[in-house]
Amino acid sequence: MIEYENLKKLNQPFFEEYKSRFDDVLESGWYILGKDVEKFEENFSKFNSSKYTIGVASGLDALVLSLKAFNFEKNDEVIVPSNTYIATILSIIHNGLKPVLVEPNIQTYNIDPKKIVEKITNKTKAIMVVHLYGQPCDMKPILEIANKYNLKIIEDCAQAHGAEYFGQKVGTFGIGAFSFYPTKNLGALGDGGAVTTNDDIIKDTIMKLRNYGSSEKYHNELVGYNSRLDEMQACFLDVKLKYLDDITNHKRNLAKIYMENLDDRFVKPIEKEGYKNVYHIFAIRYERRDKLKEYLLQNNIKTEIHYPVAPHKQEAMKNIITDNFPISQEIHETILSLPISYYHTENDIKRVVEVINNYDR
Repeated sequence: MIEYENLKKLNQPFFEEYKSRFDDVLESGWYILGKDVEKFEENFSKFNSSKYTIGVASGLDALVLSLKAFNFEKNDEVIVPSNTYIATILSIIHNGLKPVLVEPNIQTYNIDPKKIVEKITNKTKAIMVVHLYGQPCDMKPILEIANKYNLKIIEDCAQAHGAEYFGQKVGTFGIGAFSFYPTKNLGALGDGGAVTTNDDIIKDTIMKLRNYGSSEKYHNELVGYNSRLDEMQACFLDVKLKYLDDITNHKRNLAKIYMENLDDRFVKPIEKEGYKNVYHIFAIRYERRDKLKEYLLQNNIKTEIHYPVAPHKQEAMKNIITDNFPISQEIHETILSLPISYYHTENDIKRVVEVINNYDR
């Protein structure tokens, strides 16, 4: 059986270092906002070419606090892609703001810059982009729009650690919000997240917001949250961060096998010059996706669907999002994620290709 993911196998190469660092944290007696969080924040900033990294409890919290730092007014509008994981939209709603959905480019699955301007109103305050599946968004026209209309940029980088747009790391075009959920290319052994910024004021605000609104114990300057990356997860992340380039290169090599060998009847990710896709997910599209998924399982290959239900079709959104988004809907009905983990071998991927290409329509 070729599994879609196996977290034990994924992390096995790091077990000994994990255990050593875990013992150090355990013996230290300091488990919240200590030296391991500081060390990881410093090292991730270096990796991502960001001035600051602020560790928080999850990727969703990273998005929530990023929006909160701007102190927008209730019912201000945030432009967001219609094709994304629900957390992106939840962060807007939790801030008392209105999500304004924009359809994706059908080739990249990311927000279509050409469709943004028509959704801007006098209530629009920010654009929240999502570098979906590890593919960077087309940031040049998005930045031009943001500058023209005086809009803030928040980047959902949950799936795009190390992705680059013409040599610039994602998470450095605006405020970056990262998830360290265990399946990510840089995954913890539990929940975790981070915010990246080059802005001193934003950094100070988010550091307070994550810690009850406080920079000094028992003195609360802001109405804050309890959202702190803990010392254990920080030490695990700091171990894996050393290998993140190896993880990315391995996944990009596996993606190359798919790209060069999969039959053209399956819609593969688009590869564009200047865009470094880190392939958190390798997604194809096929009109009879469910039949293909079943066929692969019968041949001992597990796959996933990212995501089976579009945000505008979610029960939780029925009174919040009332428009239809046909491009997003088409993607959600045809997308299929193929195995592409760090522990998968080239032979695993060649086997997946062989079985898919033999699929009889």
